[in-house]
Amino acid sequence: MSQPLIVPIGEKVKLADFDPSYKGKYKRKRDVQGKLRKTINKIIELQELLYSDSNNSLLIVLQAMDAGGKDGTIKHVMGAVNPQGCDVKNFKAPSVEEAAHDFLWRYHFAAPRKGKIVIFNRSYYEDVLVVRVHNLVQKTVWSKRYNQINNFEKMLVENGTTILKFYLHISKDEQKKRFEDRLNRTNKHWKFSDADLRERQYWDQYMEAFEVVLSKCNTKVAPWHIVPANNKWYRDLVIGKAIVKALEGLDMKYPEPERDFSDIEIKD
Repeated sequence: MSQPLIVPIGEKVKLADFDPSYKGKYKRKRDVQGKLRKTINKIIELQELLYSDSNNSLLIVLQAMDAGGKDGTIKHVMGAVNPQGCDVKNFKAPSVEEAAHDFLWRYHFAAPRKGKIVIFNRSYYEDVLVVRVHNLVQKTVWSKRYNQINNFEKMLVENGTTILKFYLHISKDEQKKRFEDRLNRTNKHWKFSDADLRERQYWDQYMEAFEVVLSKCNTKVAPWHIVPANNKWYRDLVIGKAIVKALEGLDMKYPEPERDFSDIEIKD
């Protein structure tokens, strides 16, 4: 049975209806390796066109539970693109300056200029996820943010930014396996944090918060992609193909040369 990648606008999302181990028509990693290489090569080609044309931009938003695969996605899907045209932004606790502005200010400041791809490794959605789960601000504050986010994304899109939002959907059992892998491999110890275990205790509350985000902020101009992410290779293929589709949908062309080069002779 097939599983949708994008939920129809207006539907209430129940994550229990989405299998995080879904693999489509594929059975194993080797089934997609050739397709993934071609997809990544196409992304490289289209990113160069985006950069040279400089009339559009692409914002990629990655959200997931801890160990959900955000870093792996960036490395394996976008790792080969020209770094001049692609930036990754991570957002920690706001600075004094950032906290003195509205919650979207620092994200707008980091949004891509024309010709660029910017990846948000976590994003403004944390302000209706962790804030909600841990009661960091009153409900009267965070409950207004869904509409504010929708309006923010609409404004970016109207000004030439395409937004791709990916929720990397893993199971609680898969998260446990990935945590254990980090503990069992010394070269992965740096990725392990006691804070991750503390957050794991709030799994059900996070699932509820994500369901609200995926329902209320799933708009025509910036829909959510719910990516089955237990199998990293399938995750990478799904996201790579979505990026290609979005870039191919833009009206892009290489700029015309400044002059006629037919009379130029490069001497020995």
